[in-house]
Amino acid sequence: MANSVERSCTMLVYNDKQASATEIKEALEGNDPVAKQAAMKKAVSLLLAGEQLPQLFITIVRYVLPSEDHTVQKLLLLYLEAIEKTDASGKLLPEMILICQNLRNNLQHPNEYIRGVTLRFLCRIKEEEILEPLVPSILANLEHRHSYVRRNAVMAINSIYKLPKGELLLADAPETVERLLRQEQDLSTRRNCLAMLTNHSIDRAIRYMLDSADQMANWGDLLQLSALDLIRKACRSNPAEKGKFIKTILALLASPSPAVMYECAVTLTSLSSAPSAVRAAANCFCSLLSSHSDNNVKLIVLDRLQELKEKHREVMTDMVMDTLRALSSPSPDIRKKTLDISLDLITSRNIDEVVSVLKKEVVKTQNKEYDKAGEYRQMLVQAIHTCAVKFPEVAGSVVHVLMDFLGDANTASALDVIFFVREIMETNARLRPNVLERLHTIFYQIRASRVVSCALWIMGEYCASTSEITAALATLKEALGPLPFLTEGEAEEAAAATAAGAVAAPAPVLGSKRPAVLADGTYATQSAVVEVNAPGIAGGAAGGTGPNLRSLLLGGDFFLGGVIAGTYVKLLLRLAALREVSAAQLNARYAEAMAFVVAALRLGETPGAAATPLDADSRDRMMLCLRVLAGQDTYSNSVWLEDCRHAFAGLTAEKANEASANSARSEARLAVQPDDLIDFSVLKHRKGLSALEVEDQVTSDLARATGYAEAVAAASSRLNRVLQLTGLSDPVYAEAVVTVHQYDIVLDVTVTNRTTETLQALCLELATMGDLKLVERPQNYNLAPGDTKVIRANIKVSSTETGVIFGNLVYEGTGAAAERAVVVLADIHIDIMDYISPAACADVQFRNMWAEFEWENKVAIATTFTDVAAFLAHIIATTNMKCLTPTSALEGECGYLAANLYAKSVFGEDALVNVSVEKTAGTGPGDNGRLAGYIRIRSKTQGIALSLGDKITLMQKAPPATAAA
Repeated sequence: MANSVERSCTMLVYNDKQASATEIKEALEGNDPVAKQAAMKKAVSLLLAGEQLPQLFITIVRYVLPSEDHTVQKLLLLYLEAIEKTDASGKLLPEMILICQNLRNNLQHPNEYIRGVTLRFLCRIKEEEILEPLVPSILANLEHRHSYVRRNAVMAINSIYKLPKGELLLADAPETVERLLRQEQDLSTRRNCLAMLTNHSIDRAIRYMLDSADQMANWGDLLQLSALDLIRKACRSNPAEKGKFIKTILALLASPSPAVMYECAVTLTSLSSAPSAVRAAANCFCSLLSSHSDNNVKLIVLDRLQELKEKHREVMTDMVMDTLRALSSPSPDIRKKTLDISLDLITSRNIDEVVSVLKKEVVKTQNKEYDKAGEYRQMLVQAIHTCAVKFPEVAGSVVHVLMDFLGDANTASALDVIFFVREIMETNARLRPNVLERLHTIFYQIRASRVVSCALWIMGEYCASTSEITAALATLKEALGPLPFLTEGEAEEAAAATAAGAVAAPAPVLGSKRPAVLADGTYATQSAVVEVNAPGIAGGAAGGTGPNLRSLLLGGDFFLGGVIAGTYVKLLLRLAALREVSAAQLNARYAEAMAFVVAALRLGETPGAAATPLDADSRDRMMLCLRVLAGQDTYSNSVWLEDCRHAFAGLTAEKANEASANSARSEARLAVQPDDLIDFSVLKHRKGLSALEVEDQVTSDLARATGYAEAVAAASSRLNRVLQLTGLSDPVYAEAVVTVHQYDIVLDVTVTNRTTETLQALCLELATMGDLKLVERPQNYNLAPGDTKVIRANIKVSSTETGVIFGNLVYEGTGAAAERAVVVLADIHIDIMDYISPAACADVQFRNMWAEFEWENKVAIATTFTDVAAFLAHIIATTNMKCLTPTSALEGECGYLAANLYAKSVFGEDALVNVSVEKTAGTGPGDNGRLAGYIRIRSKTQGIALSLGDKITLMQKAPPATAAA
């Protein structure tokens, strides 16, 4: 029964406009060729939709077969291909004999186009009774004067020879085709001849290829590609003859056709793993990479280089410089894939050359005419960062070059540079003095708040000597400008203007404010570089005219004010611990720092003085710093001087360990040790084993050899996806198995007739909601009492938007009062978990996406879990996402937890989740408390946010055993 559903089809035509058979018949009986064309198109569309239309056959024989219009004749062939040509028992229908005479006339038609399209049509005919009387006419077309007819005649012979009785119909076909091949001049015809011999007489094809080896360079790309197919098939059937064809493949590598070069390289790598063959193939791929202009071709070639890298890393390390030539492409995807491949091939021998190329590319991005310079620079910085982590000896040669971009307008690129500098400062102590000196020099150029904050943290943590601390304090003083930020008159003027409503807030010009999620899950205010033009404010305009720290503070970035205060505390506490300056000088430094903190607090608390008022978190941080500077909080000195550095060192070490572990897992291979035993089941010592145990061993060996175990596992997982669509009391019972293949959904609907009468014209009618589209309408069936039919429907998916499939079953009974009946099916909701998979991204990238994505779904936590770590593990498992928060940050016993989760869909969409949960205090002696908090989901599209939110809401409840644990 399934065969009728899965009939082979060479064409698919979508048609949403249905026409009746009567209308088509009237149009076919007329004399208008245009109307006949339209009617034939409608008839073919109905046939492909499942309608048989037997009443049209005689009309088409009478009025369409004699037509001389080429379009009508071509549509007639499509109609003949789509109709049923056999009965239920597989015998040819008698009326098909009427078609044979028309096909014979077409094969002898004076017009070469009619002959050619008819021969192409015969390639798709599988009924031997139709083909048998046409064989002499097909063979006669091999000698036609036009090459179009000859090449299609060869294709028809090739298709007929594949049939079960093809050798009887065309007994001498290989000899005839070989004779045509040796005397034919047309390239396409020769290609078809060689393909036919490759499929049915490979010895003749090999003999011809070897006889013509000297002329192979002049064959043309079509025939050369066919020769490569012949070589691949010959080597698969007889692997011992691989060496015979290596010389031929190497000769074809010099072909001027890029397609032939590519296929030669692919064939060479599949036939031989010798270093010389792999090197020749890699050189060919690199040549295509630099010479071909099509980006899709370059991406395919890069995929091939990736495969070679995984299998032949030693050979590919010598090709890394050739691979880097692809960086000249303007496509970001090509550049990224090129860098990914090259970075995996870095060794101590080529690291200097690779870094030199990357440095030159970074310098090129300074050109304003360079396409997408900021994005490309960010990729290069990350690549150089990876090189410096693997080979610390090159860090000194690149860090100074990259630090020139700390003032880059592209904040993401500048952040990558400052994070690279921060890691180098921790892992490479000998570079610290030079890097600090360079940082002091270019500090005034940095205008991004987050970059400045990281630079201040570096100065606060790694300035160790008196001279370095003094230089850092001088840099801070210069970047802040004169104190106070507001004079008495300016403060009064700003307050009066605010009270009068004249100045509401200075308008930001170069950026905007937005909430940002911190690593602990809390929110903070993030401001871009702003320009403030408010009357009465000392320092004038921000941006490029005033010192950078002063401009950012006047713009309302008081989070940065807390960072500056913390930097002052660290520098002065270290200066005091060195005991190399006098008490008077130290007190003067303390006084300068306290004056800044007071000025910043006064600026934030003066109405209208800054773009935004002082937030509570920044005020508490600056007040804490003020107490430390005043000597009222000496017990926290170890936190300022030691714990911050230790925390970052632990984070860096954990990141390095995770990277090495991932690298080890990716490079791991299933290997057999030299001293491992080889187990021969027939030689096993079976003494002491029962007959049942011996049979179990044999059964398990057979299951592993035939893949039966995997098939059973797949079948069991398939049964878990069965959905009941109707009730057991309905006259027609239906259930569906939903199979998701990324962009396609396949519904296998099992329909059972539970009545005592035959159901006629049973049809499954489906409709979709969301970004789902039904590919084709299932055909009608007649269902006997108690009979079962499996109906398959294909649905296309274009995004992860919430999708629903609904429909009904429509049928007619056979009784006297037969009526059209409808059974409504249950809705099928598409699970978003089938489309998202865990993924990883950098912390900076996560924060940027969190700030940019506009769709947010906030889900309140209401669960039976009582442990925060167990609840997080449950959310990760149910949402199929990856936790980006380091494992070390989640360890230990604690009453609260914040973590970031990330996943990507098959369509490239991002899903961000932030889990912020805390354990509340119990209300009674036996109450251990419950979990409270929120789960925030953000995405670029509404569908992911809503679907993930619904999934989390449904899956928050834990099984009783898990919740109790």
